[in-house]
Amino acid sequence: MSKKTAVVICPGRGTYGKGELGYLHKHHQNKIEMIKTIDTHRKKSNQLPIWDLDGAKSFSLKDHIPGENSASLIYGCSLGDYLDINQDEYEIVAITGNSMGWYIACACAGVLNQENAINVINTMGSQMRDGLIGGQLIYPVVDENWNEDKDLVSLLEEKMNEVNNLKDHEAYTSIFFGGLRVIGGNDLALKWLLKELPNVQERFPFKLPGNAAFHTPLLKHIVDKAKIDLPVNLFHTPKIPLIDGRGKIWMPYSTDINKLWDYTLDHQVSCEYDFTKCIEVAIKEFSPDCLIITGPGMTLGGAVAQSLIKFEYKDITNKEEFKKRQGLSPYVLAMGDDFQRSLVL
Repeated sequence: MSKKTAVVICPGRGTYGKGELGYLHKHHQNKIEMIKTIDTHRKKSNQLPIWDLDGAKSFSLKDHIPGENSASLIYGCSLGDYLDINQDEYEIVAITGNSMGWYIACACAGVLNQENAINVINTMGSQMRDGLIGGQLIYPVVDENWNEDKDLVSLLEEKMNEVNNLKDHEAYTSIFFGGLRVIGGNDLALKWLLKELPNVQERFPFKLPGNAAFHTPLLKHIVDKAKIDLPVNLFHTPKIPLIDGRGKIWMPYSTDINKLWDYTLDHQVSCEYDFTKCIEVAIKEFSPDCLIITGPGMTLGGAVAQSLIKFEYKDITNKEEFKKRQGLSPYVLAMGDDFQRSLVL
């Protein structure tokens, strides 16, 4: 019996919340060495062990939300899930991720070994330790059926132009995230947008807690320090094709390590991240039998589904068709969901 082909998708910041507390203990108690590698590195910086954070009695905004903790927690959960994929049944043909998930994808693909991966993730996750630079908000550009709403697209673009014409206001598209746009900006701009953007779908616009203005020029100043702290010799040729935040594919036998390092610590930090493009390239260039989303959480599922609808992949053209397809024979397998996880193990 031939293997099913799969593209693996790794999550970014914000995927470890109250509902994910205990994820490591539930799924990865057998990965003591992996967790030890992470916590040994964190101990050098006097940071709380992720094993203790995950084992806390209750979720704490103070302990679980800050980047220096959440990034390492998400990495541990996601890498653990990747290692659990049954590779006798699934052939992983490519790996991608959203935002911080790019670093995790690099770890899964062998660009970063486990020691170097936690070094990169902990270093980049700790950049805002002394105070956040700007923030992010999310706003939909689709209707409730997950079809593109041209009026919402035009409205958002109009408001973005308006806010950037105000003195000392800066706002940028941070992430193209399926049916959502993530906007990164300074505090003045985000405050204006939260007031001026019409409320839609009962919960937008929504400001993401604990997030800085990732993937915008506001973070350009951290690039030079990151490159000093994280030299190119930490990086290796990928063993599996990688799809980056522009949709570029990094192949095992043709990757220039210096360019991959430069992209990871420069462009990926200070320029927009097109997660929708990642999914488009994944489905069109690799035509996998399924998409596997590593945990924690399942927040990527909606953005992936909205991207499939946008490109009418497998004739899926709206939310109901996607849900029906998932009920009959799941194409998107989120390891944060116990049933879908059981199909992957």
